[in-house]
Amino acid sequence: MVLEDSLTLRFAALADPTRRAILLRLMQGEATVSELQAPFRISQPAISKHLKVLEGAGLIERGQAAQSRPRRLNHQALKETVEWFDHFRNLWNDSFDRLEELLEANSKSQKDDRS
Repeated sequence: MVLEDSLTLRFAALADPTRRAILLRLMQGEATVSELQAPFRISQPAISKHLKVLEGAGLIERGQAAQSRPRRLNHQALKETVEWFDHFRNLWNDSFDRLEELLEANSKSQKDDRS
């Protein structure tokens, strides 16, 4: 199942706080390796390894601007990942709705018993 394999790669990439911070920075727009490295206390080879993981997971893409290769978000990959989570969000929302109905019915029943 290709989607599960890509999701596995994405979740593994998202597990690291440095990579999540890189994604947050790229939400502002394209950035070069140097720009992405600036806020971190890690070497250029280390940041390049993080970028390679994000690229391998399909979360970012490499652009081409003259001599540099700025990175940018792959919005489609992020959308697919969020859609996967939405299934669980819907499940939890349905569960909470049923719980709320049960609590309201129980509360009403207790009020009726007191009357």
